[in-house]
Amino acid sequence: MRLAFMGTPAFSAHILKALIASPHDIVCVYSQPPRPAGRGRKLMPSAVHIVAEDAGIPVRTPQSLKSPDVQAEFAALDLDAAIVVAYGLILPQAILDAPKYGCLNLHASILPRWRGAAPIQRAIMAGDPETGIAVMQMEAGLDTGPVLAETRIPIISETTAGSLHDELAEAAVPLLLATLERLGDPDLVATPQSAEGVTYAEKISKAEAAIDWTRSAIELDRHIRGLNPAPGAYFEHQGQRIKLLKARPVSGSGAPGEVLDDTLTVACGEGALALQLVQPAGKGPMSAAAFLNGRPIARGEVLG
Repeated sequence: MRLAFMGTPAFSAHILKALIASPHDIVCVYSQPPRPAGRGRKLMPSAVHIVAEDAGIPVRTPQSLKSPDVQAEFAALDLDAAIVVAYGLILPQAILDAPKYGCLNLHASILPRWRGAAPIQRAIMAGDPETGIAVMQMEAGLDTGPVLAETRIPIISETTAGSLHDELAEAAVPLLLATLERLGDPDLVATPQSAEGVTYAEKISKAEAAIDWTRSAIELDRHIRGLNPAPGAYFEHQGQRIKLLKARPVSGSGAPGEVLDDTLTVACGEGALALQLVQPAGKGPMSAAAFLNGRPIARGEVLG
């Protein structure tokens, strides 16, 4: 297949590496323009951009795909298909229609559940028992296209957004390669998404990261795992934000946010959380015991 790849973050870069190693011909890569990053706010190319450059593949970083010139450049690639993985730009109809077999999107959910920007985090935060990867034939709507193939992965009590990201990225590679092998096969049928069970995975906001101790311990456990490693759920103590990366629901009661013992068990709206892994500002992750050695928190204090 003669392919273009369109993607931006590390998840996409993993897929691109696999395609580069396959027999398919990646003739061009599209990615988001370089963004300011780090303390110096230096312009940094995306993870996909870096992988493509290292492989000697031309990279295009348009601000938009709406201009006729950009669309004509894309059409001139004479593609069999375009592979789209967390690209971040809307694809106009002229782009969708240009490749012989259209544009295929790898989406990190079992559609139609969790269409949108943050399907990995939302699946964990909602307490879903499983999620997966779908290969979707793209159309103009947001993640509304028919599904060519999918694979499912269970979400367990230890699953974090980081671990699920890695599992899905690994599962996506064989699924995509198998689908590409069958493009053009009349037996490969795209299944329309159900009109029922549609949910939208809104982008994670900074405000959501704050822990609301009035919620149940089970809900907060999912919340913490869904935001680990980034942006990281946090609580406040003495005016400072402290990320909470791992906790365990336990029995216990008290005012929401109240510290119940000397090992950092905290009361929630229902039940309690035994805090296990925290990260103070400017420091690396550490156990609750190590944290308390340098910053004692007395029983009865209430965390923000």
